[in-house]
Amino acid sequence: MTDTNSGTIARALLEHGLSVQRHVTIGDNEPDISGTLDDLSRDSDVLIVTGGLGPTADDLTAGAVARSVGRPLVVNEEARQHVHNTSVKISSLIVSPLDDKQALIPASAALIPNPTGTACGFHLRHNHCTMMFLPGVPLEMIRMLHDSVIPLVLEKAPKHRAIQFMYFNVFGPCEAEVDELLRGIAQPDQGLHLDICVTFPWMKISLRAERGSEKEADALLQPAACEVRERLKDYIFSEGADTLDDAVATLFRDSGLTLALAESCTGGMLAQHISSVPGSSAYFMEGQVTYSNAAKTRRLGVPALVIEEQGAVSSEVASAMAKGVRSTTGSDLGLSVTGIAGPEGGSQEKPVGTVFISLAAADGCWTKRFQFNGSRDQVRTITTWTALDWLRRYLLRTTAN
Repeated sequence: MTDTNSGTIARALLEHGLSVQRHVTIGDNEPDISGTLDDLSRDSDVLIVTGGLGPTADDLTAGAVARSVGRPLVVNEEARQHVHNTSVKISSLIVSPLDDKQALIPASAALIPNPTGTACGFHLRHNHCTMMFLPGVPLEMIRMLHDSVIPLVLEKAPKHRAIQFMYFNVFGPCEAEVDELLRGIAQPDQGLHLDICVTFPWMKISLRAERGSEKEADALLQPAACEVRERLKDYIFSEGADTLDDAVATLFRDSGLTLALAESCTGGMLAQHISSVPGSSAYFMEGQVTYSNAAKTRRLGVPALVIEEQGAVSSEVASAMAKGVRSTTGSDLGLSVTGIAGPEGGSQEKPVGTVFISLAAADGCWTKRFQFNGSRDQVRTITTWTALDWLRRYLLRTTAN
């Protein structure tokens, strides 16, 4: 299982002006856990631990904590009642003795409420360190982190600096290109940091300014943000938490245009992205997955002779699909994709990853060939994102005129 909790916790603390000294992963071995906790508590002001609070035999955290701090495990009646009430809601079953294990915590520890799961967290002091223990389930952990843990941490270790963030979401260039375009913006010695986080097929640019006050941090951040916008230009599809789907949706609402889709190799992924945004029915008329050649002809009016002569994966077929779906639905825009996602079906002339995307509108029809790499899922994903970005860029031009 991939550990996502440590990164989530570190980012949340950083946003409150607190930095993480170290991150340690420990296996399911009670002496190892106990020893590590004892060592870390001697060098840390605050220790946040996730995982191992469940009802099964390999959930060892509470016992390891008890061994480390030299306190017995006791049944906490508040935790026991919480386990009982939550279990009844979830499964309508009477709590078994095994579930009582989740109510065992070291004596004199204080509970950390868990609004969404059975296992309460707890916190205590040891070696002048505040030690906090949370379940490992990410959704439960995140809620408890923000509701209870961070306020407790801020009480124990109030921040001594102000931190301001800005996030830019980017699609198109590779990481090396973005790194080159943004060279020189970061000024670590002045408290201005820039990070690039790649999450296929897009990346997030984080700007972080750290100064003595929020006003000073903002004065450092804003000019750098303007520079990022200037250098990356249309590669930025949104700022903050908005997704590419959100950005496209906003542009459709502003433009008043409507859309219809014709998909082959993406098999409905485009429609899924478009329709994932609430209110998309105002501009998304319909999507057709015309996977077979016969469907392209029957549903979209693509001439069978064109498919026979040029191949289903071709510029001619892609443009006919886009024009056909626009014509049959009466939409303002028709967007089509056809390609070879693999792992089979490629040729020397059209290898796996060959994709054609076409956009038909009242002012023209544009079609382009792409050559993508990766697995079948990766090819389908990058095709979907590229098609969405085509929409975004067209709508940007339209709304600007």
